[in-house]
Amino acid sequence: MGLNVLFEGSNFERLLGGLWVTAKIAFVSVFFACILGILLGLLMTSKNRLIRAVCRFYLEFVRIIPLLVLLFITYFGVAKWFNTHIDGVTVCIWVFIFWGTAEMGDLVRGALTSIEKHQTESAYALGLTPLQTFRYILLPQSLKRVTPSAINLFTRMVKTSSLAMLIGVLEVIKVGQQIIETSLFTEPSAALWIYGVIFLLYFVICYPLSLFSRYLETYWEK
Repeated sequence: MGLNVLFEGSNFERLLGGLWVTAKIAFVSVFFACILGILLGLLMTSKNRLIRAVCRFYLEFVRIIPLLVLLFITYFGVAKWFNTHIDGVTVCIWVFIFWGTAEMGDLVRGALTSIEKHQTESAYALGLTPLQTFRYILLPQSLKRVTPSAINLFTRMVKTSSLAMLIGVLEVIKVGQQIIETSLFTEPSAALWIYGVIFLLYFVICYPLSLFSRYLETYWEK
């Protein structure tokens, strides 16, 4: 039975090790992309046209260039241009932060600009400073509006971390492929079982994010 391959030797431990690499890439990237994305979103609502233009160029650049190309440019290009080597995991984290910051920034910008202008004007009329207006009026409402889209972005970042295998990172799918290749002749159905287990591992990571999003939406509706 193909499932037996999973428990031969240290195969299951190797899969868990690959899952740890995947989780490290995803959650470190999500953490910094969330913080930097909020700052970028604020800059994208700036009244300065030059700042908005630079932010827009950054966003469009990230959206136009495929993520895989960014990984290859960073991993192979930096090594050639600067005659140095950067660990594949580090490259993935950098590229995912670069990508996630742009996407998160646009989500924050959309949430902030979706708040009716009269609320800001009313806050100023009541004597609130711009900082107080942001803290008590804009921030709470924008958090509610951005949460579902942000959680969706975070789950996308977790799933897209599988691209790390293409630059040699031993994340969970790469480890699964290695196990399948070494057991294909003895267990032809190994691929089905191994990929099935990988699916469950991704589900274990992503489903709690979905539950957390649902909890926040329910909590804020009270």
